[in-house]
Amino acid sequence: MAERSLRGTNLSWLSFESDEGVTFSERQMVAYTCPDGHVTELPFSVEAEIPGIWECRCGLNGKLNDGPEPELKPVKAPRTHWDMLLERRSVPELEELLEERLALLREKRGEKPRRQRTA
Repeated sequence: MAERSLRGTNLSWLSFESDEGVTFSERQMVAYTCPDGHVTELPFSVEAEIPGIWECRCGLNGKLNDGPEPELKPVKAPRTHWDMLLERRSVPELEELLEERLALLREKRGEKPRRQRTA
């Protein structure tokens, strides 16, 4: 019985709100051009702050036409695994750990131990 009571209703996609009494803000069309030459036009409110860069459909950043040059944020160089390792250990410590691990591997293989290098 409960299944039949909801049959025919559009609860999931029908809105009961109306546009009566709604006043839309004034719009302005703003154009962005990416390095590949794609032009993207977007409507913005007159009161809105217009961004200097907008991502194009091709993935590149388009610049605002007839606008000021956008301020680019300084980009930090990505940290590599080696950089993070050097934050935790010094190079002499790493060389010592390497020699220990190599000695263990050689011991498992049954090889003769090698003389350690002196720095």
